[in-house]
Amino acid sequence: MDGNNLFGIFFRDKPALLLLSLRNTKREVYASTVAKEIDCTYSHVVKILKELEEGNLISFNKTGRLKLLTLTKRGEQVAENIAKVRSLLK
Repeated sequence: MDGNNLFGIFFRDKPALLLLSLRNTKREVYASTVAKEIDCTYSHVVKILKELEEGNLISFNKTGRLKLLTLTKRGEQVAENIAKVRSLLK
């Protein structure tokens, strides 16, 4: 079994990949950009983002009609730990 399949056993792929994507960009991004990066539909990403926001892992910065997202301090810590686990499983 390869590392990616093993990783999927422990984590839901898309939410974990979303956090890792935000961690790697180091800047505010749009939900649509993240959806493309993790190969996921926009509507699914929005559902995941809502859960992550409720868990205080991401925050939205609204500028007019546009919403940019960033990791919170807690989100950065969780993403860092997910990255560590992922690298151990490879």
